Amino acid sequence: MKIVIDDLCEEKRLDTYLAQYLQDFSRSKISNEIRKGSVLVNSKETKPSYTIKSGDVVEINIQENIFKIEPENISLEIVYEDENMAVINKPSGMLTHPTTIETTGTLVNALMYKYGENLSDINGEFRRGILHRLDRNTSGLLMIAKNNKTHEYLVEKTINKPIGRNPNHPEKMGILGINEGGKESISEVKVLKRFKEATLIEVHLITGRTHQIRVHLSSIGHPVFNDTLYGFGKMKIKTEEQVLQSYKLSFPKPFSGEILSFEIEPDEKVKKVLNYLG
Repeated sequence: MKIVIDDLCEEKRLDTYLAQYLQDFSRSKISNEIRKGSVLVNSKETKPSYTIKSGDVVEINIQENIFKIEPENISLEIVYEDENMAVINKPSGMLTHPTTIETTGTLVNALMYKYGENLSDINGEFRRGILHRLDRNTSGLLMIAKNNKTHEYLVEKTINKPIGRNPNHPEKMGILGINEGGKESISEVKVLKRFKEATLIEVHLITGRTHQIRVHLSSIGHPVFNDTLYGFGKMKIKTEEQVLQSYKLSFPKPFSGEILSFEIEPDEKVKKVLNYLG
């Protein structure tokens, strides 16, 4: 894997930057790999404390498949499929891809059982076929690439970069200035229905940063219902974390001018809250 450092990320320590970029690995693991020569900067070995600069080319050769990722016979809801790709309705509670801590029960395990070797491997074994991801507790539509050519075609249409890592809470993203490492993030919000205790909204993502919807809504004082990470208060109705669903997906069909669009019904978590709100 190669990364070209842009001016938004320069002046950070190499190990700090990679710990934010490669969230499956701890900073100590990354530091050890840098010392072993598994990470090169401009084709040369360096130290974990190296300060990255705009234009640096970082080559990462950290072995991801520390554990073998086993195919698992997990039921999938396939909304669309052709010879190059598929659209999957991921349930809430399922990880999109394995981590070094959790290697079973993920969407990738299910995809490997369903499609075998017919999945792109550009992002490594832990992310076979994965173009973009949804948080564990967010349900909804995901695109899957069956080959690398399709992956490369679709990834040009999909942005999935962080708004900015919260310097005080590394598990969270945050609103950061451009000079602090933040990147432009745009969400268009449309109110569908107002209730006494909450509001049903539709969010159109112009960009696709990590946790973008959750961060933006929290920043204006209206966090996603039951999003404990980004500040939702006391609940009168309990659900499994944030009530957020990727319910509509539109994209150009690979190698065709046709625009594909898919929409699904509210999941059980969304229905439960809507029924409560009346």
